[in-house]
Amino acid sequence: MVSYYCIYRCQYIFRRHNMKDTINTIEKLKKEKDAIILAHLYQNPEIQEIADFVGDSFELSKKAKESKAQTIVFCGVHFMAESAKILSPEKTVLLPREDAGCPMADMVTEKEVQQLRKKYPNAAVVCYVNSSAKVKALSDICCTSSNALKVVKSLPNKQIIFIPDENLGHYIKKQVTDKEVIPFDGYCITHHLVTKEEVIKIKKDLKGLKFLAHPECREEILEEADYIGSTSQIIQYVKESKDKEFIIGTEQGILHKLTQNNPEKTFYLASSKLICMNMKKTKIEDVLNALENNTHQIELEENVKEKAYDSLNKMLEI
Repeated sequence: MVSYYCIYRCQYIFRRHNMKDTINTIEKLKKEKDAIILAHLYQNPEIQEIADFVGDSFELSKKAKESKAQTIVFCGVHFMAESAKILSPEKTVLLPREDAGCPMADMVTEKEVQQLRKKYPNAAVVCYVNSSAKVKALSDICCTSSNALKVVKSLPNKQIIFIPDENLGHYIKKQVTDKEVIPFDGYCITHHLVTKEEVIKIKKDLKGLKFLAHPECREEILEEADYIGSTSQIIQYVKESKDKEFIIGTEQGILHKLTQNNPEKTFYLASSKLICMNMKKTKIEDVLNALENNTHQIELEENVKEKAYDSLNKMLEI
């Protein structure tokens, strides 16, 4: 079985070989501008390779705050770069591709959060990091897929409004029986595309292999999973497992790190649709342009930045 990832990796190796000068220039500019490159695990392999740190949303949130570098080049999508700016307001945060957005983050508006607060006045608003800075500013606390359960359990409120991912919200709801979790009607368009029929078929074709799924997948997909976890949790699970082959139910970019860390193991993507086009927009040329011309700088209103900081910082404290 020749996967899309195998073909893509061959293209990446060829492209990287022909971009040595560009990569050398990026390394030089990083030193000159006291910059660090952060990359999400869903980024193209070439971006992960030039990054100083690669991780999931939670790891990148911490790294952005902890880094002593004065410039952060954030290879991800818009809400992630915003989070870095919120946590490090004194630093320059650059998003190499201004058009790298997140459809799920755009599914919830400030007005909708305000309406939910009026409808459930005693509820705490837990905001998945896949959201805008303005929505974070209206929330009580943020969470990621790796710490959502811990965040929800930590709150004294008996009612929890969970925004904007309904799939992650329902996953948490099933595990927290002493609270009423109210999921918002939003979702990741990439994970949402995976069908139960696809998963059943690949599990049948690759009989005996464990299926590892991200909680952004729909509930019927998670019911088929042998393990459910964030990108970093899936990576850790594979590392600790004695199994040699796995079916992966999250965005294709994770396969690069999985293969790097476990060259003796084989991975199969649960669906060919698990590709986030927004994450794949960033190219090496965009990173170079960002460092050369300080594009595109993330700027936020002061009151939004302060309120969103409280929500994010509460998450980091937990």
